[in-house]
Amino acid sequence: MENRLVVSNEKTNLLELEEHMYHLVDVEKPNVFRNLFPYDEIPKIAFNERIVPHNMPKDIWITDTTFRDGQQSREPYTTEQIVTIYDYLHRLGGPNGLIRQSEFFLYSKKDRDAVYKCLERGYRFPEVTSWIRASKKDFELVKDIGIKETGILVSCSDYHIFYKMKKTRKQALEQYLSVIRDCLEIGVSPRCHLEDITRADFYGFVVPFCLELMKLMDEYKIPIKIRACDTMGYGVNFAGAVIPRSVQGIIYGLIKHAGVPSEMIEWHGHNDFYKAVTNSTTAWLYGACGVNCSLFGIGERTGNTPLEAMIFEYAQLRGNLNGADTTVVTELAEYYQKELGYHIPEQTPFVGKNFNITRAGIHADGLLKNEEIYNIFDTDKFLNRPVQVAVSNTSGLAGIAHWINTHYRLHPEEKIDKTNPLVEAVKQWVDKEYDEGRVTSITDDELVKVVTENAKTFNVKLPEM
Repeated sequence: MENRLVVSNEKTNLLELEEHMYHLVDVEKPNVFRNLFPYDEIPKIAFNERIVPHNMPKDIWITDTTFRDGQQSREPYTTEQIVTIYDYLHRLGGPNGLIRQSEFFLYSKKDRDAVYKCLERGYRFPEVTSWIRASKKDFELVKDIGIKETGILVSCSDYHIFYKMKKTRKQALEQYLSVIRDCLEIGVSPRCHLEDITRADFYGFVVPFCLELMKLMDEYKIPIKIRACDTMGYGVNFAGAVIPRSVQGIIYGLIKHAGVPSEMIEWHGHNDFYKAVTNSTTAWLYGACGVNCSLFGIGERTGNTPLEAMIFEYAQLRGNLNGADTTVVTELAEYYQKELGYHIPEQTPFVGKNFNITRAGIHADGLLKNEEIYNIFDTDKFLNRPVQVAVSNTSGLAGIAHWINTHYRLHPEEKIDKTNPLVEAVKQWVDKEYDEGRVTSITDDELVKVVTENAKTFNVKLPEM
């Protein structure tokens, strides 16, 4: 106790007793936290009531894994598709780099060609980075292509170290540090993916490992980033929850006990327990500058944190979009559906077909009077998607007119009102459907067919959809 230093915390202006150092605990048998993760039961969320303070950094950002983790759960993108999506990401993140980086595989010629073409774009944001396993062979790929930063898989739970890698903690640590040194020797910045951190021995392996990484960063004067990977989605954001499941506990521990600066920390979450977005936001709130996401949450198993969700989380936390162009979210959704044949579930926030469509008759009535009543924000402004009303037996002439105007995106001077004979004709068809016993809302496809047929009859010109 006498040798521990009293130091001043520049952020809180309080004197603090320096924490003791954490050394690698090289156990003979794996610690798999069977009390929290009994495989024949649902995992348990335990509490110790240790509360850590909010610590949101001055600058926070998003990194993208659409072409890495996002490709692990779908058919591979073509080179041209990767470059097109990369262009969209550049526009979406804006000139200030809300989307800071995008990571790429290097294993196939197609992926390497995409990396070269994206680098040729010359964009500052998102920066092109790579991902490799902690092996000498993979390292050669990074060396050959000349990328400035690469992710390195450094699995940190005993599940992976003992059961998958068949190594001890000390052996794993030595292998990881060897490859990381190789990167540093040629000036490549390593981004260490601490896979399965929410089942890892945090103080027995994670903190000692990160302390070694911080020593290397100080020695080589090259940034070394830590990606806290909630590989199985076990992370929770509840105050007082125990490590290794506590998101805020992990972020606090990396900063406080391992000495990792906030700008070197990013969170990578999965959605197995529906917590990907909340956990990513929590990581921001407690000190991580970066959160790693994929477009529409496409990723391994239940997927990653949806990138578009974190754009709007950022706006809610900061009160601005930092130059991001959110209308690109809608363009990307249309590209995925029309060009890639990807089905986005209808109820998906921000991008699903029905996300800002109201179907209940009483809601439609309120929406027609003032759209703020049932729309989360000006979706026309931020997503180029005006709020819509689904047509049913309660919509009336006004509801049908509203559907036509919004579905066909008619300009103010082109909009039709409820007195237009086209509207009356459509309403007669709708009424007939319900008179014959229908109980469900009319689908858009049905309405398009009826509107198209009657538009010709009444000489109403509508744009092709």
